[in-house]
Amino acid sequence: MSYAGAAALQAAVFARLSGWPDLAGVAVLDAMPAGGGTGTFVLLGPEEARDASDRTGDGAEHRLVVSVISEASGFFSAKTAAVAVSEALDGAELVLSVGRLVGIGFQRAVARRLEDGEVRRIDLTFRARLDL
Repeated sequence: MSYAGAAALQAAVFARLSGWPDLAGVAVLDAMPAGGGTGTFVLLGPEEARDASDRTGDGAEHRLVVSVISEASGFFSAKTAAVAVSEALDGAELVLSVGRLVGIGFQRAVARRLEDGEVRRIDLTFRARLDL
């Protein structure tokens, strides 16, 4: 198993989301802004990697979480941005600087209210398979 493709995968996901037209005007971040952030933004989050090597070579399966966080009233703004994230990544053909993306697909989403209902958060989990 190798974790060698993790940074390359994050960079490719960041680039894809940052350039996605339906996310124009929505910040894509890899760390929570100081003070928690305002408005609606996309946050690259936790990741879990597992060995996916076989007799043909090294590989890894990454389960990554991309969150949409919004202070907008109701879930509509957050869900609109979450749909854009899903459309941008599900089945995307990302080019990595290390390794090769075999495929990336949507796994699940969890939507919830935070901070006494003032903030909405949708965590989308994707599965990415890399050959290294």
